[in-house]
Amino acid sequence: MCNLLFLNVLSALYHLAGGCATANLGPQFGETDGVPAGAVYFEENPPAFVFTNRPGRDTMIANHNLLTKERMSAMAFYYSEPSHTFSEYLLVPGYTSPECVPANVSLRTPLVKYRRGQEECPLNLSIPMVSAIMQSVSNDTLAVALAREGGLSFIYGSQSIESEAAMVARVKNYKAGFVTSDSNLRPDQKLQDVLNLKARNGHSTVAITDDGTGTGKLLGIVTSRDYRVSRMDPGTPIREFMTPLERLVTAPEGTTLKEANDIIWDHKLNSLPIVSAEGNMRYFVFRKDYEEHKSNPGELLDGRKRYMVGAGINTRDYAQRVPALVEAGADVLCIDSSEGYSCWQEQTLAYIRERYGDTVKVGAGNVVDRDGFLFLARAGADFVKVGIGGGSICITRETKGIGRGQATALIEVAAARDEYFRDTGVYIPICSDGGIVHDYHMTLALAMGADFLMLGRYFARFDESPTNRVRVNGQYMKEYWGEGSNRARNWQRYDLGGGTSLAFEEGVDSYVTYAGPLKDNVAKSLYKVKSTMCNCGVTTIPDLQANARLTLVSATSIVEGGYHDVVLKTHGTSAQHG
Repeated sequence: MCNLLFLNVLSALYHLAGGCATANLGPQFGETDGVPAGAVYFEENPPAFVFTNRPGRDTMIANHNLLTKERMSAMAFYYSEPSHTFSEYLLVPGYTSPECVPANVSLRTPLVKYRRGQEECPLNLSIPMVSAIMQSVSNDTLAVALAREGGLSFIYGSQSIESEAAMVARVKNYKAGFVTSDSNLRPDQKLQDVLNLKARNGHSTVAITDDGTGTGKLLGIVTSRDYRVSRMDPGTPIREFMTPLERLVTAPEGTTLKEANDIIWDHKLNSLPIVSAEGNMRYFVFRKDYEEHKSNPGELLDGRKRYMVGAGINTRDYAQRVPALVEAGADVLCIDSSEGYSCWQEQTLAYIRERYGDTVKVGAGNVVDRDGFLFLARAGADFVKVGIGGGSICITRETKGIGRGQATALIEVAAARDEYFRDTGVYIPICSDGGIVHDYHMTLALAMGADFLMLGRYFARFDESPTNRVRVNGQYMKEYWGEGSNRARNWQRYDLGGGTSLAFEEGVDSYVTYAGPLKDNVAKSLYKVKSTMCNCGVTTIPDLQANARLTLVSATSIVEGGYHDVVLKTHGTSAQHG
């Protein structure tokens, strides 16, 4: 591979120089400081391009009499090292002190830019996880579940402005305790309708209103205690088994959350309907919300004790979408694009800064090198996403030939972030987006400089993601598709100022293995992260970034790291003794 690259470079330079011969050079050309083997560099005296093919004996390429600055600028730039993925690295353990136990590890991390050392970051995450801006990942249901654990979801933007804003509003209303009812039926509907509705959205409390909407005149409610499927005809009208309004404890509109919780506790209720003066349904307040807050001390809340949520925007309709999302209560926005080093993102950031100043927080990306990061930092991004083509459903590298190994991209951008901080005093967090296959990759990404991680496939596997759970060859799976697939057709994400349709696919439609509830899986993954940090002798993410020691591993070493030279026991395997 290296020889082939060398021959291609040599051939190009041969033609550039007018067909001159090459010459092997002595040590004077092989002792250039800072030039790694395999690189092409320009030697000033005598002027020549040199290929460092072996120490002390480099190859001069091109006739120096024909080399000019113009000809030099016509050459492509070649990186001397291949780009690497997370699987090619391991962490080397450090000293573990008595204080280095998982219970003492803090995963708190900044979400947006701030003057580190001079002020507190205005928005922090309790855990370094955000969900990807994807139809098959981030809706309001997953946003609530993730915020409960201390992370943040970015509601997908490849939908109408109205529907995205409505999802944001539902998340903000949810933790406020006043939940708009999304399970509503009329009294003339049947038990089977209740069962169907519960199967569809998982909610057991149904508001019965005169028009079957969440704002109609409240007539009663139905919970799982009001019916027994085994003893009732599915065709039984709801009015015959619902708890009617006259037997309900309700509260008037304007009741505070504390007052509502007091009523719930005093009357031993599971839910409290809030109704208007005209008797119309407004909200539910649930006992479980209060209990969940007590059992989730790290949940991500805003100043009004509401769950925090992000939202995706694009570089086309931002002038209409951004105001609607801000009005709906979005805590932070993110430009959703496959490649962020563009005038389109610069224009979008300029609009937001001109209209809102620094009051609206917005991330940008994606980039894979120093130049891309510095461009977005200077354009006004509050955080920068890193990664092109590394997602499990992304085929950008295959279709367009652009991208970079995620580990290499992250390492370079992290260095650029630290450089920008030294120069300006402003710390801009970076988000590693893509390339996470195993849980230990999360720790590697954090050690390489990521402040938090954007995950798609990981969250798509859970109950709370918006896709269907299906059986494939006897195994439960969840549907998962890329924004660049024909199914999503999110052309705005891949827009380069051209038409208004997806010209070709940059993503696939697929399945991922169903994994159950988000809470259990996130807890398990983060315990692994905390355990590894303790092995490295650190208890915070900044300490991990400052003190981690990483090593590249060979292909043989990767094989050695898994199980080998054994026969695994499987279900149904039988062994005979003797």
